[in-house]
Amino acid sequence: MSQTSPAEPARRSRSATSGARKNSRGETTRQLILTAAERLFAERGISAVPLRDIGLAAGQRNHTAVRYHFGERDEVVRAIMEFRGAQSEAIRIGMVADLSLAGSPAIRDVVSAFVRPLAIHIQPDNHYLAFLSLYITEEGGYEGLAGVNAGASVVTLRALLGRLVPQIPAAVLDERWWLTLTSAVHALARYHSAQRKHTKPPGTVDPLIDDMVAYLSAGLSAPVSAPDGP
Repeated sequence: MSQTSPAEPARRSRSATSGARKNSRGETTRQLILTAAERLFAERGISAVPLRDIGLAAGQRNHTAVRYHFGERDEVVRAIMEFRGAQSEAIRIGMVADLSLAGSPAIRDVVSAFVRPLAIHIQPDNHYLAFLSLYITEEGGYEGLAGVNAGASVVTLRALLGRLVPQIPAAVLDERWWLTLTSAVHALARYHSAQRKHTKPPGTVDPLIDDMVAYLSAGLSAPVSAPDGP
């Protein structure tokens, strides 16, 4: 019958503690890299930033730190999307649940449920809106984000919108919905940039967001243009 040395549990305990500390340091490093990458991407453009610069901005002496923690540039981009998207999604889920329980939500409610959780990123140390705006511009849309787990509730909003405007053909409504999402991102990025540069936008941010929601909502239900020709 084997016996366990009294010192063995202590060694195991120290090993577990050491592993926890390493994991904690690893997560801290990952977060530093994400924050630095988001800022540099927002300032220079996503394709213009070498991974080495991201590591240096994150305080990493090892030039391969970014590749070690994330791999290629696309994975860094996706990680930023998931991290920031999860922050918005946490708020949006509650708003979508309220809309689902409401007897007759309006188009404006649907648009608001997308825009307002995105507007939480208008914060001093947050560069997500500028980053996302540049991503859309560089990539021509969101197609490269397939599989990113950051906004399932947006799909629910689109489905709800379809029930509110059944007179709009699905293909037309799809394009209008993407236009709504893209316009909201670019506008919010512009508002945030104006704040950073201490320039005064035409009013405070909250009224601007209110008016943006109203404007985009009207476009979703606008009459469909007749095709040209016979």
